Amino acid sequence: MEQVRNIANMDHQHKQAVVEIKNLRKNFGSQEVLKNVSLELYNGENLVVLGKSGSGKSVLIKCIVRLLTPDDGTINVLGENVSSLKRNELSELRKKIGFLFQSGALYDSMTVKENLEFPLRRIKKKMPQKEMDEKIAEVLENVGLSDALHKMPSQLSGGMRKRISLARTIIVDPKIMLYDEPTTGLDPVTSDEISLLINQVQKKYKTSSIIITHDIECARATADRLVMLHHGEVYKDGNIEDYEKSDDPFIKSFFKD
Repeated sequence: MEQVRNIANMDHQHKQAVVEIKNLRKNFGSQEVLKNVSLELYNGENLVVLGKSGSGKSVLIKCIVRLLTPDDGTINVLGENVSSLKRNELSELRKKIGFLFQSGALYDSMTVKENLEFPLRRIKKKMPQKEMDEKIAEVLENVGLSDALHKMPSQLSGGMRKRISLARTIIVDPKIMLYDEPTTGLDPVTSDEISLLINQVQKKYKTSSIIITHDIECARATADRLVMLHHGEVYKDGNIEDYEKSDDPFIKSFFKD
């Protein structure tokens, strides 16, 4: 994956932050999972958050959409303080955020078409059926699965399920995408395809994305910038070249994969 990702080299002062996290802390009992984490996601950027299992990566993005409530710190998303939002305000904000869960979370009892209609009916309530059908056809084409319209999730491979999950997430035109371990459990070829798709979504839909992963190849392929978490703290923030040139033993051990 030799694609050059160079947004990290741009001057951040001239870029708008769509997510700002300051001094975030989250404990589970006596276990401190996130300790004083601060980071920004800039408009139009693919930010990869890298770290070993248990470093707090998934907890971080669940805090962003308030699936988990932080113990301390602030999270601003699209100019709104997530912690202070009322339930209906939070619901409105979540409509602008696409969350691709690790499991894919498709409804097994629904066809692909019904899975894709579900968020449209919930979020774009007045959309006519014809427009809905056109939107479904468009996103299926964008993920390369136009022929899967009437299939059940059980008839799809793991990679296909991931693609349909992605189609269902982008169908409502989110401004921000959160990917939780998008290549976990996939073979290398399918993983590369999903990484390519993440870049295509960024380009076509002008999304700003946080990609949670411990897959170095996915990070190399998608990252404009990388933040590494270690023991619940930001250990390093830079572009892929900064990491690959690093003499730090922890970073070097990670990039041997």
